Amino acid sequence: MKRTYYDNIAQIYDQTRWLTPSVAEEVVDFIINLTGATFETSFLEPGVGTGLNVLPLVKRGYSVTGIDVSEAMLAQFRQKLYEIHTNLNLIHADASQLSFPDNSFDVVLTVHMLHGIGNWKAFLDDITRVLKPGGFYLNCQWITPPARKEFEAYYLSILAKYENSQQEVKSVNTAIEKLDVEGYFNSKGYTSKYFIAKEWEVSNTVEELLDYFKLRAYGLCWLDSDEIFYNVMNKFEAFCIQHYGSLKTVVSSPAKFEIWAYRISG
Repeated sequence: MKRTYYDNIAQIYDQTRWLTPSVAEEVVDFIINLTGATFETSFLEPGVGTGLNVLPLVKRGYSVTGIDVSEAMLAQFRQKLYEIHTNLNLIHADASQLSFPDNSFDVVLTVHMLHGIGNWKAFLDDITRVLKPGGFYLNCQWITPPARKEFEAYYLSILAKYENSQQEVKSVNTAIEKLDVEGYFNSKGYTSKYFIAKEWEVSNTVEELLDYFKLRAYGLCWLDSDEIFYNVMNKFEAFCIQHYGSLKTVVSSPAKFEIWAYRISG
């Protein structure tokens, strides 16, 4: 299978994101209560990555299947477990292709994934097919903390000055709106509810955020040549020193874990 950029950043993925293990535990509490999950409940996460979202489910004994195109990301997930968990099934495959029998899972969740799927309607067709009657589809995302969003905007404004840059940066929020997931599920007879499962404060020094960018940990840093990227980063670091006053300045703002829950009516 073709190597992906996520293979390159697997070892730094968790440290450069803002969902912490303690927050993930609280989000899982919310999901368990929302879905009425028992130890008979089966969960599927396509695009499971390093397991940030479902690791607490695995440790508590729930049945979890995860699919990801990056073997390196799955390896990071396995390293978090100190023993073999027979309730966890990790599959190295294209997560947009769900090769499971009909009515296989009680809960399917995706996190920051739908915007990256080419044929999203076919993927949602697959999700509704593998869901058991009365099952839940949870379309989730972590809302980027505003301070980080602002930081990204400063970077992108410098990047935009390089005419040869072919970078395309997509807003997850905008992408989800364009997909019209709500309209899709309404047409299938599903009801929907929106929840903020958790809101928490995220703090980083400017230096930490710069280091994450230097590691090319995010999609907005991936597509440009090394020459362009390093030139932009030099200018960006100089800008940050001037704008924030010091690389040791702490920037803080709230993050949110959002869930759109879909379930068949009746």
